[in-house]
Amino acid sequence: MSSKERPTLGGTRIKTRKRNIAAPLDPAAFSDAVVQIYLDNAGDLELIAKSIESSELDFSRYEGRGRDGNEVIFTGGRTQPGTTKPDEGERHPYSVIHCEPIREAILPSVVYIQKILRRRPFLIKNLENVMRRFLQSLELFEDNERKKLAIFTALTFSQKLSGLPPETVLQPLLKDNLVAKGLSVTFITDFFKEYLVENTLDDLIALLKRGKVEARLIDFFPSSKRSPEAFSEHFTKEGLVPLVQYNEKRLFEVKLAEMKSALTTQIAEEADVEEVIETVKLNVKEAKLPDIEVIRLLWDVIMDAVQWSGKNQQQNANSALRQVKTWAKLLNTFCTSGKLELELIYKVQIQCYEDAKLMKLFPEIVRSLYDLDVLAEDTILHWFRKGSNPKGRQTFVKSLEPFVKWLEEAEEEE
Repeated sequence: MSSKERPTLGGTRIKTRKRNIAAPLDPAAFSDAVVQIYLDNAGDLELIAKSIESSELDFSRYEGRGRDGNEVIFTGGRTQPGTTKPDEGERHPYSVIHCEPIREAILPSVVYIQKILRRRPFLIKNLENVMRRFLQSLELFEDNERKKLAIFTALTFSQKLSGLPPETVLQPLLKDNLVAKGLSVTFITDFFKEYLVENTLDDLIALLKRGKVEARLIDFFPSSKRSPEAFSEHFTKEGLVPLVQYNEKRLFEVKLAEMKSALTTQIAEEADVEEVIETVKLNVKEAKLPDIEVIRLLWDVIMDAVQWSGKNQQQNANSALRQVKTWAKLLNTFCTSGKLELELIYKVQIQCYEDAKLMKLFPEIVRSLYDLDVLAEDTILHWFRKGSNPKGRQTFVKSLEPFVKWLEEAEEEE
């Protein structure tokens, strides 16, 4: 059988089928077509949604190209690149920018977008791009227009528009020029007030965390007003007291954590006790930490530095008591009242109750703190007779009876 060369298509011209030829993009005509649907239905969003659903407009082709249905929803038509000024073409008067700056007027547009997104979920990227572009250009809008955008933005999250990422919507508000002009804090205030109409503070905090701005709320303020006092004054005046309280608690926890980290390092490095005392005093002064929280923190840091043994109870006792003796002066410096001494006993009680290896150490630790002049006799007797914390109390009272009996006998002899 003779071999033959395979035939080739060299020189043959293949015709392109017409259905594969894409019509050139015409963003302007696309926007005008969407505007016309608004005008034909006199702004009735229910009818507009149905008309768009039955239309042959190919929204997917214009995704992220600066001309899409979302821009028409916001401004009523095309805008000139980099501005909010109207571009050539028809416009409609039923946009978010043209309505009243109240939720009742803006909510229908949000519901309308929800309907569109259910049928065309790929358009969420369009909405994200348009919102980010407008938020980055807040200075181009009038005051009442910015308020409308804030209400609209809050409602989009309140109504849980599927897939809209908080980070890409909220982060643009931290642009230096917007912050410096006070536009960011005004916008975010309107946003908070609207969002909290139907949502809890916990919902808001969760949203801010997803947007990676929960720990940066102070950064929305101009640099001249970037202080806890200014933050509290502003949001209290705006009726957002729960947010003020949350922020104060968060700042307190941050300062407490910073102080704990500094002390942990010093104690681990066996720094001089006087140096550690000065560190505590400095942190207390700067952060205005409550005395009770300081006592609790000191005990935690001191005990965290103990090298515990797995099962050797006597070794654990020796290590804990040695640590108490080493840092007794630190505790004594800040246990300046019977109330604080009682708080220290409660702290020891809770730790011994929650940690099985320390359960039997309670009386020894209390006795050691007494011998080192950290705890007064009256404080120990008060805890023994009237202590209010129930955790392991019955067990600890019984274990402390011999020591208390000794104290009472010594008191009688005196």
